[in-house]
Amino acid sequence: MAENTLRVAYDADPVSLDPYEQLSGGTLQLSHMVFDPLVRWTQDFEFEPRLAESWEQIDETTMRFKLREGVKFHSGNSFTAKDVAWTFDRIKSSEDFKGIFTPFTAVEIVDDYTVDLKTAEPYPLVLHTATYLFAMDSAFYSGETEDGKSKSEIVKHGDSFASRMMSGTGPFIVTAREQGVRMQFDRFDGYWDPETGNVDTITLTPIKEDPTRVAALLSGDVDFISPVPPTDLARIEETEGVNLITMPGTRVITFQMNQDRVEAFKDKRVRQAIDYAINNQGIVDRIMRGFATTAGQASPEGYLGYDAALAPRFDLEKAKALMTEAGYEDGFSITMLAPNNRYVNDDKIAQAAASMLSKINITVDLQTVPKAQYWPMFDERAADMMLIGWHADTEDSANFHQFLTACYDEETGNGQYNSGIYCNPEADALMTSTNTEIDTEKRGESLRALEAMLYEDAAFIPLHWQNLAWGAKDGMNADEIVNALDFPYFGDLVISE
Repeated sequence: MAENTLRVAYDADPVSLDPYEQLSGGTLQLSHMVFDPLVRWTQDFEFEPRLAESWEQIDETTMRFKLREGVKFHSGNSFTAKDVAWTFDRIKSSEDFKGIFTPFTAVEIVDDYTVDLKTAEPYPLVLHTATYLFAMDSAFYSGETEDGKSKSEIVKHGDSFASRMMSGTGPFIVTAREQGVRMQFDRFDGYWDPETGNVDTITLTPIKEDPTRVAALLSGDVDFISPVPPTDLARIEETEGVNLITMPGTRVITFQMNQDRVEAFKDKRVRQAIDYAINNQGIVDRIMRGFATTAGQASPEGYLGYDAALAPRFDLEKAKALMTEAGYEDGFSITMLAPNNRYVNDDKIAQAAASMLSKINITVDLQTVPKAQYWPMFDERAADMMLIGWHADTEDSANFHQFLTACYDEETGNGQYNSGIYCNPEADALMTSTNTEIDTEKRGESLRALEAMLYEDAAFIPLHWQNLAWGAKDGMNADEIVNALDFPYFGDLVISE
């Protein structure tokens, strides 16, 4: 039987092979290829079993998972409960991921194929969080390297054993990797779920330039691309032999204003003025070609925290009046930093925002860089305003605040992606209260109050929710393996011709 090869082109490739080094879409896309979570999301936002066959609530702070037997890691080691417990402990040491697991106290091993996931208090998002528990091969990642370093260490933006070597239970093994050039994945012969997809080999080529990526699909050089730029949606849809797949998105694109670097950003009126000066609808219409939804808050419609009354602000005269009221009528100068291959049209969005801010006498020195350089600079808080998009890890409103606007806390991981250094203890207390509220109606009220508080404070600048688009050649079930989380399940892809 002929081998089925899938040629994929993304706008960038993963920056590391460590599933818990960088909390990013690229990392999670990779994790779903090489590892398996306990459970995963379906297209209609239900939970389906993966390494956990079943689960049940034992008491108000304990969820018991029955694990799949007979599963092998790529190394040949057998998967057992000890790997889940080991992975949980490692997650708790990850700067980026530990915040998601803050409500959890332990994974307790009941037997080789049963674990209890424990929380400090009743928590409504246990299964949501279990989608992030990708079992690592504890034996493979234990011990020391030849130069005496721990194989389990997590080195952010650095060199480590886990950033270079992988052993998961997933459908594919990484067999070749040249950063920024090409990755190759081969089907794992011992995969526990052989009845799903039929792809034998995947080559992933990062193609940063939108026109080049689209041209590669239309010429037949690649079979699957993401993202499809808004300018080419109609072109792909009208071309025979390829399919356009689109979905509404829940990733919010935002700017953060660093209050430690710019004194003026400590004044709420200045932050509000910036919000009023940026024309969200103009960005959506002209740059996104309508393929996005303007945002006035972090939570998209359908989330508990969404409040339709929190509409996008745009009023240039109001912005100028606020600047004058705050004593900054003559403006000031700032630096701005954005990636140029992480979000759809990210560099163009930053350019537009910089131009809009000039109308309230804020002079912007804008720099855009590839995401491999951007994230280390973001962690350093290297500019006065920085662009970041966020998809709620738990599909829940509280996650936006926990990572983007909560007071930074190194111990808990809260505020890990808060480059604005915004800190509002009242907002943090409100978020914390939602973590133990089981009553959905009451929880929704608190989350909407949180969004309103951040809106009034102009804690950040929401721009829009980014829609999703993929291009795929005919003859495969690409529409069935994509989802609103933007983690394609390539292990389930079937090539039929």
